[in-house]
Amino acid sequence: MLEIKNLHASINQIKILNGLNLVVKSGEIHAIMGTNGSGKSTFSKILTGHPAYTLNKGEILFEGKKLNKLSPEERSQLGIFLAFQYPVEIPGVSNEEFLRIAYNLKRKSKNLPDLNPIEFLEILKDKLDASNLTIDFLNRNVNEGFSGGEKKRNEILQMTVLDPKLAILDETDSGLDIDALRNLSIGINNFMNKEKSLIIITHYQRLLDYIVPDFIHIMHNGKIIKTGDASLALTLETKGYEWLIN
Repeated sequence: MLEIKNLHASINQIKILNGLNLVVKSGEIHAIMGTNGSGKSTFSKILTGHPAYTLNKGEILFEGKKLNKLSPEERSQLGIFLAFQYPVEIPGVSNEEFLRIAYNLKRKSKNLPDLNPIEFLEILKDKLDASNLTIDFLNRNVNEGFSGGEKKRNEILQMTVLDPKLAILDETDSGLDIDALRNLSIGINNFMNKEKSLIIITHYQRLLDYIVPDFIHIMHNGKIIKTGDASLALTLETKGYEWLIN
């Protein structure tokens, strides 16, 4: 599904990624871990086409299609989704309205007609259940007055509604207590199936207790320096990163 070849990237002429390679197949869950400044979040921004970041060298292939010069909107329409580390508030726009507009834009890219509010609400009911959320979320403005846990769960609702092929979760677990983390994980696990792929960027093992990855990759200085199975996160818990870096 996704193939990253020798990726080099920078922001404000500061090199961040230095030859990153990665292959993600359908149905796989990949976790990316590493110290602060290792390039994890930059990788997610480059993958989704953030305009502040420059792709200097390498290729991003998604289902065989080269993404290097595609806009964030075009990548989204192909089926790529990014859950932000710090979701933004949108005062005056309800969740229902925001989701319906985004959903209809996706339908438009496939030459399908818009759904009216009543038609869309029928779709939303199942998505709310899958995301472990209640219907009162729909009437609230996007992330306005939300707790940290509610913002992250709202991101997962957006992911579930838009139904991407590849989802990237950038430190979705940061700042969450154990109950919020458990609820968030339910929505993520309900989203996954053999046709989808997931990249989880995280610092902590605790999220991986609920969402078990097929592969864990350790980043350092802008590239992957070690890959292993789920047990690699447990090793990091006891040894830290120094045994890999030094």
